[in-house]
Amino acid sequence: MKKFFNIEIIILTVFCILVWLPVAMIAGGSLMSGDEFAQNLSPVLDDGNGENMARWSIIPQYPTLRFYVELLIDSPGFFVMFWNSCKIVFPILAGQLLICVPAAWGFARYDFRFKNILLVIYLALMLMPFQVTMVSNYLVLDRLNLLNSHLGIIMPAVFSTFPVFIMYRFFRAVPASLLEAAEIDGAGEFKIFIYVGLPMGAPGIVSIIVLEFLEYWSIIEQPLTFLKDKSLWPLSLFLPDIASGSNGLYLAASVVMIIPSLLIFLFGQKYLEKGIRASGLKE
Repeated sequence: MKKFFNIEIIILTVFCILVWLPVAMIAGGSLMSGDEFAQNLSPVLDDGNGENMARWSIIPQYPTLRFYVELLIDSPGFFVMFWNSCKIVFPILAGQLLICVPAAWGFARYDFRFKNILLVIYLALMLMPFQVTMVSNYLVLDRLNLLNSHLGIIMPAVFSTFPVFIMYRFFRAVPASLLEAAEIDGAGEFKIFIYVGLPMGAPGIVSIIVLEFLEYWSIIEQPLTFLKDKSLWPLSLFLPDIASGSNGLYLAASVVMIIPSLLIFLFGQKYLEKGIRASGLKE
């Protein structure tokens, strides 16, 4: 049993290294000088005419912060897009907490006509990719004069069905005896939701914040479809907008962009696991 456990640890360690290896390569490449970068990839950059194979060092021979200085000091467009991402992501998260969480409580707490049908519709909408609803969203936003504005991205995301699906599972797990005890003590529906539902569903709320932040921080298709003015683009479109040949700048921007997502993930990892388990439970 001990031998099997050791083998299991070794296998998991190997997979962990394979997962983190691309991130380490990006971080190391962002610290390379331009000459070292060109030297390592010369067989590829020279259309394969070189006899040697391309190589990549995780730890650069001559590390430099040149590309980070160029990105964080000499690239004002980076900060504009960073602020645009904040203006898109945080209102979306706040709107989902204000709308989707009470909606999930209503589905879990009350029995009403066509409830199961509505849940099936919610599930179907959650499974639809953006490409399926792109045209309808575009027409609605055009009629509301919300195209080429951040509201055109925020409003559809605020009414996303995924947070409702996650929180519905958490609220269904609240013991009925606890709700009955709160009612006997004279608590109304609003107080039950605030003092019982929200504390019991706190892990689900945190998991929603983590998942939705990761999704909308790297959003690409919606801004490309609904935003015509580049000054409104989020940070996720900064990388495709970098001129060809600026490979070091591209890698530095990738590292800076992934840091907020990594911090949010590490902060809510425990709650995220609970949310995944809850979403897979059958009633």
